[in-house]
Amino acid sequence: MISISRTTVVSVLAAVTLAVTVAANLSPTPLAKGSPVNTSAGLTSTGLPLALRGYDPVSYFEGDAPLAGQANLSATHDGATYRFASEGNLDAFEASPTRYVPRFGGFCAYGVSVGKKFDGDPLVYTLHAGKLYLNLNPEIAATFSKDVPGNVDEGVSQWARIHDKSPADL
Repeated sequence: MISISRTTVVSVLAAVTLAVTVAANLSPTPLAKGSPVNTSAGLTSTGLPLALRGYDPVSYFEGDAPLAGQANLSATHDGATYRFASEGNLDAFEASPTRYVPRFGGFCAYGVSVGKKFDGDPLVYTLHAGKLYLNLNPEIAATFSKDVPGNVDEGVSQWARIHDKSPADL
């Protein structure tokens, strides 16, 4: 028979309780569950979840590749925190956030066109007609790219129906 001391049992229970509490606090916020913005779990220094996995939304339009943003250069829009690689990019975003945020809240653009909310990878993107579209992976992006205008139009139609629904409810 194995003998476990009462102190050991209490210590294990305390550790499990702490782990459950921490996990609960790192889960997506209630906003993120039915949010029209695709965010990472957990909170940022602004108190809101992180959009674009921390990539700078302005950098998609201003350079050759997206840049990782800095935690000390951030702004909020539509219940999400966006980070920026430079003060100039932060200023540009604050002047016109809708110009830079990804369409369909950063969810996979092809997924939205078929009525689903899949994660949008900030490194798998398309710029079309001055807007940023993310996709789940390179294979899905290739499918999206076969008819970008048609997929965007279908996405706009679907987005009106699904934007405030949880991905699990679709």
